[in-house]
Amino acid sequence: MRAVVCEGAGGIEVLRIGEIPDPQPAVDEVVIDVVAAGVNRADLMQRQGFYPPPPGAPGTIGLEVSGRISAVGAEVEGWSVGDECCALLAGGGYAEKVAVPAPQVMPVPDGLDLVSAAALPEVVATVWSNIFMTAHLKAGETLLVHGGSSGIGSMAIQLGVAHGARVLTTVGSKEKMEFCTRLGADVAINYKEAEWASVVQEATKNAGADVILDIMGAKYLTDNVKSIAYDGRLVVIGMQGGAKGELDLGRLMSRRGSIIATGLRFRSVENKGQILAEVVGHVWPLIAAKKVRPIVHTTFPLAEVAEAHRTLEQSTQLGKVLLTL
Repeated sequence: MRAVVCEGAGGIEVLRIGEIPDPQPAVDEVVIDVVAAGVNRADLMQRQGFYPPPPGAPGTIGLEVSGRISAVGAEVEGWSVGDECCALLAGGGYAEKVAVPAPQVMPVPDGLDLVSAAALPEVVATVWSNIFMTAHLKAGETLLVHGGSSGIGSMAIQLGVAHGARVLTTVGSKEKMEFCTRLGADVAINYKEAEWASVVQEATKNAGADVILDIMGAKYLTDNVKSIAYDGRLVVIGMQGGAKGELDLGRLMSRRGSIIATGLRFRSVENKGQILAEVVGHVWPLIAAKKVRPIVHTTFPLAEVAEAHRTLEQSTQLGKVLLTL
């Protein structure tokens, strides 16, 4: 089958289309004929050699797909050949076919096209597991989302609003501010033009944010702790701004704050299955009711994977970038 393969680690020049063996399903897996695959920042890191797949996972890049089931393992129940689906992967998405453990496969939400469904698994699993299962965001609380115009950010804004939270977000341009406001954010802050932590304090009357979803890591650690509310929860899911920072424990303790660092890719199949079961139960009805939607910025054919990666590196997208097959 066709797949994206990397000739070593490095820039987009290492990406090329090659031929690799078709996957065969284990007894607890299905094989999906891929229609579309999501492009994530983790994919860029893997291409650069900084984020290898877990043991046993395919070496091919790609953490989420949509498509149709073409083979079903002997012990799999509830799925049949021909079923349309989307799936969360540990790797292997940039290919014509991928084998996936059955608990990591989800139906396509009612009313959503199959290509757009590829924009959901990684994004919704990340947002739901961190903001709701881990940080327990409640109606009436304030949610601060960094990088609100990204795939994760745009979904976090929508789900926060849908659950009755007040949402603040940081972005890097006026266009992105307007985009996030249209999604329901109460306050959008251009971090290039304003001290975002000061704006958060002003917007919350010095109360701070109850939940902060952070993709930056070290660069934002000090200001995140300054911005946390009493009993607030800072959830760090990325390190775009570095891995090591100075922590003001006095400020954190005075606010009774919590800092939680999480990841999705290296969780067990069972744990991923639990997350996705909650996603289907809680988020899919919101998508069917058109209260929440995946935001697809653009699609590229598989052969233009380098352009897809370049788009993400330039951070010009509003929402998700997809590959189509």
